[in-house]
Amino acid sequence: MKCISKRTRLRLVSLLTCLGLLCMTGCGKLSVDLPYSSDGVYAPAAHRLEMTKSKANSYASNLCVVDGDVSVPTVELESAGAAALFDLKNHEVIFAKNVHERMYPASLTKVMTAIVALENGTLDQVLTATDNIKITESGAATAKLKSGDTMTMDQALHILLLASANDVANLIAENVGGTIDNFIDMMNAKAAKLGATNTHFTNAHGLTDLNHYTTAYDMYLIFNEAIKYDAFNQIIIMNSYQTTYYDKSGKAVNFSSSTTNRFFKGQVATPENVTILGGKTGTTNAAGHCLILHSKDVRGNSYISIVMRCLNSDVCYAEMVDLLEEINN
Repeated sequence: MKCISKRTRLRLVSLLTCLGLLCMTGCGKLSVDLPYSSDGVYAPAAHRLEMTKSKANSYASNLCVVDGDVSVPTVELESAGAAALFDLKNHEVIFAKNVHERMYPASLTKVMTAIVALENGTLDQVLTATDNIKITESGAATAKLKSGDTMTMDQALHILLLASANDVANLIAENVGGTIDNFIDMMNAKAAKLGATNTHFTNAHGLTDLNHYTTAYDMYLIFNEAIKYDAFNQIIIMNSYQTTYYDKSGKAVNFSSSTTNRFFKGQVATPENVTILGGKTGTTNAAGHCLILHSKDVRGNSYISIVMRCLNSDVCYAEMVDLLEEINN
């Protein structure tokens, strides 16, 4: 499916016309209230596409655009709450399921955290932990940072993306934004700029909050932005990381972690003729199991694939393999 079909172009013209009329009447944006359901999904119905003018403008750029499900006979993905496969070279949506339904992103959130950090900080910037970064939720992944601990932005991004440490997300947020709340505002502003208008962040790590949500399509927009940064790409392709940071007295603290990505752990086989260039996992009880990947085929063409709200890790990776196998078809 080409990204901008004749039907989509007609809808775009209509949308832009409506936006012009809204501006003439003093209304700043299209706004739709979508009801929340207990399983973490916002009802799609006729209001699935909540678009502001910035979203409409994104249609004119080199992005994949889809307004509904795109089916492929060889792909079912019955278990995933949402899923998609995007061809970045040809700007095509190969497969799409529920891509505009709002869902919890879990640690996929950290992709946006990394973008804002890379855009507003430097890799050699020294970050200092305060009591504000502490994570109190039971079972949440952390690096066990203490007040006064210091590390560079480069170290923090590695731990954020590979170990998915939630306290490190707060460490980055407070040091880059001045306050965590200000950093979250920066995340939401960046999401709006990218056209991810069905996304709203309330934290930098992705632990569950009623008003913290995204969609599979918005995560494509966000991840597509993230892979423009060399530092991001260099981190997400790693299978482990070791480093040394310092506590408040200057004592060295050793840290090591393997990736959360089961493809890079050798636990899941990558389909033939497909190379995974990196990705991000996310898991909470509310979000289920989520995974987004950047891959390439034998010709070097790039793809973004995503599955969200799977029941368990095995299902998540099985669904992802089904998507990646479609690259060869």
